[in-house]
Amino acid sequence: MFDIIKRPIITEKNTLKANLYNEYAFEVAINANRKQIKHAVEKLFDVKVLRVNTLIARKESRRLGRVAGKRKLWKKAIVKLKEGDKFDFVAG
Repeated sequence: MFDIIKRPIITEKNTLKANLYNEYAFEVAINANRKQIKHAVEKLFDVKVLRVNTLIARKESRRLGRVAGKRKLWKKAIVKLKEGDKFDFVAG
């Protein structure tokens, strides 16, 4: 399960979606499918998942001085939880 879910994505937009629609975003393993993601989130956080949407973020060109390169390819999962379930990533 820890190999599937890498980290939560905490941005201003995702925080707003969490408050309004009860949807949370995670960076997940590139080869993980929706069923594996759903199972991992339910086991790790003890919540009920209704829906999982996934997307693969494309490589972005980046430049550092004269050196040009690309960011890595990664997968994002947006997980919708049952009404009443939630978790808080930023405690305190």
